Amino acid sequence: MDHLTALKVFRQVVEQGGFAPAARQLSLSPAAVSKNIAELERHVAARLLNRTTRRMSLTEAGTRYYEQVARILDDLQEAEQSLGPMQSEPSGILRVSAPMSLSLLRICPAIPAFLERYPRVSLDLNLEDRRVDIVKEGFDLAIRGTDRLEDSSLVARQLMTLDHVLCGAPAYFRRAGVPTSPEAVRGMECVQFTLSGHADEWVFTQAGQTQRVPVKGRYKVSSSLAVRDALRAGFGVSLVPRVYVQDDLASGALQAVLPDWLPVETYVYAVYPSRRHMVAKVRAFVDFLLEELGAQQA
Repeated sequence: MDHLTALKVFRQVVEQGGFAPAARQLSLSPAAVSKNIAELERHVAARLLNRTTRRMSLTEAGTRYYEQVARILDDLQEAEQSLGPMQSEPSGILRVSAPMSLSLLRICPAIPAFLERYPRVSLDLNLEDRRVDIVKEGFDLAIRGTDRLEDSSLVARQLMTLDHVLCGAPAYFRRAGVPTSPEAVRGMECVQFTLSGHADEWVFTQAGQTQRVPVKGRYKVSSSLAVRDALRAGFGVSLVPRVYVQDDLASGALQAVLPDWLPVETYVYAVYPSRRHMVAKVRAFVDFLLEELGAQQA
């Protein structure tokens, strides 16, 4: 058994989701892929993959082994690339998971410039608000907005801060009244962004004082842009990142309230496995995001 080849085959089977796509990726026959996996399992004396006629999945041992194998192969690739400056140029397919609303407004417009800067990189950008398992699903990097970053083995690089504003349409405030304190918001029609870490409780601070307002509304939605649309229609009030409503606030279509109370801040991070920390394409994309989002925030 060629041990290095077997490791590469194993990685591709996991990341491609099966023997047949891995065979196509590696330009091998399915039989050769199957043989390499069988020999590797004999070598490590453990079953790495559960295989049926319909699906393939990692065993517990296979999951641990995959994480180590992927790190070793990435380190080997990085070592080979370091031998020549031309080889260390960002290249290959970069798979990124990113939230829909923020990406459409602030990231996607800059993507053509990134691809023009790095012609050897191909970008597979997956826009969805679901929190993906980066390692299991084969992503190089994920962009996440949160006010509480969970503990994990992932590396997190802060890209920008999303400050929030409590706002609604002037027509709504003419009907419901303008709140003069956080507590007054409790009786209003609140539009809730369900993917937020503070969907059911809005937190406001002023001069060291904190007020927590339980939120319960008739409209809950998993898109910040949908929240904005509801506010524009005069349906109610919401705590929303300023970046989504800044044009509406400037035009007067929406009105900010409780300006003396500071809402919670959300931070946007680039999150990636530590084993990919030095991969050129990931480093280039993170640096590009810092450049673009930092400039937009300034």
